[in-house]
Amino acid sequence: MRSTLRESMLKILFLGDINGKIGREAVKKLLPKLKREYKPDLVIANGENMAHGTGFTEPTIKELMEAGVDWFTSGDHSFDKEKKVEAIFADDYPIVRPANYPIGVPGQGYAVINIRGGRKVLLINLLGRVFMQMDYDCPFRKLDEILANKDLAGNNYSAIIVDIHAEATAEKIALGLYADGRISAMLGTHTHVMTADAKITEQGMAYITDVGMVGAADECIGVQREGIIKTFLTQIKYPHVIPEKGKAILNAVLVEINTKTKKAANIKPITKFIEIK
Repeated sequence: MRSTLRESMLKILFLGDINGKIGREAVKKLLPKLKREYKPDLVIANGENMAHGTGFTEPTIKELMEAGVDWFTSGDHSFDKEKKVEAIFADDYPIVRPANYPIGVPGQGYAVINIRGGRKVLLINLLGRVFMQMDYDCPFRKLDEILANKDLAGNNYSAIIVDIHAEATAEKIALGLYADGRISAMLGTHTHVMTADAKITEQGMAYITDVGMVGAADECIGVQREGIIKTFLTQIKYPHVIPEKGKAILNAVLVEINTKTKKAANIKPITKFIEIK
């Protein structure tokens, strides 16, 4: 009975926004230990800040795939690195970009991930609109559209995971309430600060407003403090400098999902610190 119960549980380790080289180094040093400790079936990370704070590059993707990340989600900085952007979001790399970008944008907003044991996970990436600079499509209606897709509906998913990359807590909470009962987990990203509201809803959805980040621990959301403080004091925008060494933080959540019911059984926030030299 215990063996059957274990087989029906799917473990997903989701890492918060990986910010710059220091974040990548923290992943390389800490992820192997986390995988040995928690034995996840799938490792997902939001990687939209991993190439020095903005966007992806092929070397950084390969670097973190070698470190043990299986799939990447992204956000408003998805296309900040203009070179080879088409190749990065081609089928060669395990990346989804927000589904509510306009039609014609490179890449896909969701993916069906096959993992061992014949199980399938539907991974969806969405962008919030409140306080964002661009005019994205509605994430609420886009989620409806994806879940109603006839080609996708035929798949017998073990879990449906949504990364909502958004600024406003109210927008993330509202989307979670809207999706509750239809997905397995709604995991927020973007603000780089882990929130204290991780929970399982009555309808069996794992939820957290923001997973947090992997990056410089004692700076301003991963960015060197001096420039940020000067900007606030003077209202002149100073460059964002991301430290490459020093104390790093890794924020993540481990979500356990019952593959028979597609409902989450547990969500565990994880915070680790490490010195990057």
